[in-house]
Amino acid sequence: MRNIQIINSAWLFSKSAKAVPKTLPTDWEQLNLPFTWNGKDGQDGGNDYHRGTCYFAKELKADELPDGEEKYLQFDGVNSSCEVFWNGKSITKHDGGYSSFRVKLPEVKKENLLCVAVDNSPNDRVYPQNADFTFYGGIYRDVSVIGVPENHFDLDYYGAPGIMVTPEIDGKDAVVEIKTFIKDDDDCKVKYEIIAEGEVIASCVEDEDDKAKIRIENVHLWDGIKDPYLYTAKATLIVDGKEIDEISTRFGCRTFEIDPKKGFILNGREYPLRGVSRHQDRPDIGNALLPEHHKEDLELILEMGANTIRLAHYQHSQAFYDLCDEAGLVLWAEIPYISKHMPNGYDNTVSQMKELVAQNYNHPSIVVWGLSNEITIGGAADPDLIRNHKKLNELCHEMDSTRPTTIASVTMCPIDAEYVHISDVLSYNHYFGWYGGTTDMNGPWFDEFHKKYPNKAIGISEYGCEALDWHTSTPTQGDYTEEYQAYYHEELIKQIAERPYLWATHVWNMFDFAADARAEGGENGMNHKGLVTFDRKYKKDSFYAYKAWLNPEPMVHICSKRYIDRVEDTTRVTVYSNCDEVELFANGVSVGKQAKGKYPFFYFEVKNEGETTLTAKAGKLEDTSTIRKVETPNEAYIMKEEGDVINWFEITMPDGYFSINDTIGDIMSTFKGKMTTVRILLKVKNAFASGDKKDGKKGGGLEVAGFQLSMGMIKNIYGMAKGFTVKRVFSMLGGKFTKEQILEVNAMLNKVKKPKK
Repeated sequence: MRNIQIINSAWLFSKSAKAVPKTLPTDWEQLNLPFTWNGKDGQDGGNDYHRGTCYFAKELKADELPDGEEKYLQFDGVNSSCEVFWNGKSITKHDGGYSSFRVKLPEVKKENLLCVAVDNSPNDRVYPQNADFTFYGGIYRDVSVIGVPENHFDLDYYGAPGIMVTPEIDGKDAVVEIKTFIKDDDDCKVKYEIIAEGEVIASCVEDEDDKAKIRIENVHLWDGIKDPYLYTAKATLIVDGKEIDEISTRFGCRTFEIDPKKGFILNGREYPLRGVSRHQDRPDIGNALLPEHHKEDLELILEMGANTIRLAHYQHSQAFYDLCDEAGLVLWAEIPYISKHMPNGYDNTVSQMKELVAQNYNHPSIVVWGLSNEITIGGAADPDLIRNHKKLNELCHEMDSTRPTTIASVTMCPIDAEYVHISDVLSYNHYFGWYGGTTDMNGPWFDEFHKKYPNKAIGISEYGCEALDWHTSTPTQGDYTEEYQAYYHEELIKQIAERPYLWATHVWNMFDFAADARAEGGENGMNHKGLVTFDRKYKKDSFYAYKAWLNPEPMVHICSKRYIDRVEDTTRVTVYSNCDEVELFANGVSVGKQAKGKYPFFYFEVKNEGETTLTAKAGKLEDTSTIRKVETPNEAYIMKEEGDVINWFEITMPDGYFSINDTIGDIMSTFKGKMTTVRILLKVKNAFASGDKKDGKKGGGLEVAGFQLSMGMIKNIYGMAKGFTVKRVFSMLGGKFTKEQILEVNAMLNKVKKPKK
């Protein structure tokens, strides 16, 4: 039988080495896996985290390795490319930082030197290269040695488990096809067993075709959050009457359908998918997670009441897929084909998709394969991009006939584009109300799509806005306050609830995550769209908005607990609760009772005098917070951005005229404003041109938040930015413009009259 040994301990690491060592180094850093070298510099902003080749080394003695005639190394996650050396000889290369891969070990000596050269350098062939998250370098998941007999279940098939289970519901029963992959399958037999509650409930022995069909009578369905029942399929390899190798996998029996009018249907009933997207990283350790981190993430998502997760933008850990199987969460799994199509990256998209499907085929939680994300930021008409997607779509169907494909398209991509209609189902990433437009534009946009394409299932793959520990009583789009984020999600919940045809909706994002190129919101290097903070310690008010909407367990929550000092005489207090009635008390005196309306959001007007203890009661539940009357605004609540090149008092704002503190949309509402905007864009274009000359490149564009933007991309993105002030846009450009240049633009705007109200 096979033997597996995890070898995470006692590695040596070097960031400065230039080549693979011939002997075990004595001056390298000692560490245990999982590990990333970007745990600090990949999270502090500046887009300057170390991207290059680093080296890992470990001594492996023959008598410490697991028994087996053949031995394989298995790496569960090495980002992004690597080359593996055994006793100084290269034995494999792998491109793709999020999937497992294996390599057979050659001759094993008494003492052996294992070295891994890991490279997360920028290139034009391995995805991802342009994206709004940090590409942590390192060996950040487990490394194992697998010992097997000469005849064994295949370990060379795309890092997959060697067994594929395909259940098909037949009335009250299920017919389960089990396929195995075997190396040297001559004169072999396979015993197949299905196990439930620790007992073998069905079995057979096959000696050809490497597959079997077994009927489960009165099948117990995998039924989402309600009842995520799992079976186990076990395959035993028999040679000359002796059992020599064994593999197993858990699986679930369920049916599902994605209907363009009714949305997601699980086991014959409508089952609206409402949930979140997840990035996996954490403070200081990046993607180098331990089992307890995955478990904590899952528990927070379940507490919120979600029943679906989009696992963005890459293959996640098998540990997390397993947890989702057990919890009944419905998953969208995808490869990191993201943001910018690379003509030289075609082979890499194919290899990453093969690994994603092969390694995750048996998970009942997964219902769609994602082909790409926002890949048309530079335009949707590229023939090579179209060809790439059609091939991936065909590949998914060839490898898996049971699941549809999907795409996460971006706002600027026209709904008539050929690209949009390649996948079986579709979702769009929209940020109306944050990057442009207003919150009430989201629902009508989907209505228009649904009206024009009634037979195409449509969902929301991303929506959200950012919030830090900034606060206000007058939340405004783009202010990064917790109050605006809460308002935004209240409005989106209302619009989603009215549209059952949306097959799935995924908040962007469940957790704040690192994007080292970012410089906004007052904390560089982070995307703050999470419903929960990066360290998982603080649940923002928007988290509780979803908990009140999606989780049936009774709850009550007063919003804005961190917003204590307030200047207004009467202040608004928001309470979230899924209970039928909420009563609010101010210093023990009832402010009033409210019955729950259509949505679980309650709003009270409270006199702000001295210090007030607020208590919200809903049945036997209660929650408290404090507010305090002050004469001047508390500066601690007002956003302060690191590296801001211009102070507020330097910005001239003549009465009745525009300035850089006005939004692009407002400026564009007047004819002269449009003309001035064109002049500003020409200045930006000239900045591109001068940047090209300086760098010696042509058409390279400007780098913004880690993206290389061409003028064509700027025009596509421009429509989304109408809700931002000009100053905010300059801030998001990450110091690409000087104070003098920004003040020159402000002077131009100071000559443009605002329309009369």
